[in-house]
Amino acid sequence: MNQIAADTYLAAAVVVHDARVLIVRRSYRERFLPGAWGVPCGKLDRGESAESGALRELKEETGILGTIVAHTGSSGFLSDYQGRRVHNHQENFIVRPLTLEVVLPGADQAYAWARPADLAGIGVDAYNLGVIRQALGGRLDAAGIRAMTARFGRLAPPPFNSPKNLPERRVRQGRRPVTAESWAADPPARRRRP
Repeated sequence: MNQIAADTYLAAAVVVHDARVLIVRRSYRERFLPGAWGVPCGKLDRGESAESGALRELKEETGILGTIVAHTGSSGFLSDYQGRRVHNHQENFIVRPLTLEVVLPGADQAYAWARPADLAGIGVDAYNLGVIRQALGGRLDAAGIRAMTARFGRLAPPPFNSPKNLPERRVRQGRRPVTAESWAADPPARRRRP
């Protein structure tokens, strides 16, 4: 029997929008759980808080920016890595998305915004179902979404009305900012500006 040789610390982001949960299919090239469906999750960097790690992993795995709404609990599991038994400690958070455009790092990955009742049919494993159930107050149905909304409010992203929350795709690249003074002082520049 393998002795537990290491502890790993992880953080997961349960992103809820419009009564749906964001799930991501891992790349088939991954060593750990290739092709598995679950919530964005990953290892914490040394000295990183669980909250920061959850938001970093969300950004790395989906391109979505988010904000922590609440810590929903902890979970753990045992795994084998390079011949060693690893105890994985995971902190779980419910996250409100600030942007909605999903950009996956691998071409063989996929994502879905799924209703909680449909998650098992999509292929989300029992562990990830437990993490999502924990975030939704113990229910994987419309009642769970209603309970979560009653507790935390509607988790819709804020309207895109300030430079701080504009999605990246709406920001044009390669343009130098022009100050209001130089813009007003040089009328020919106005005509040249694309």
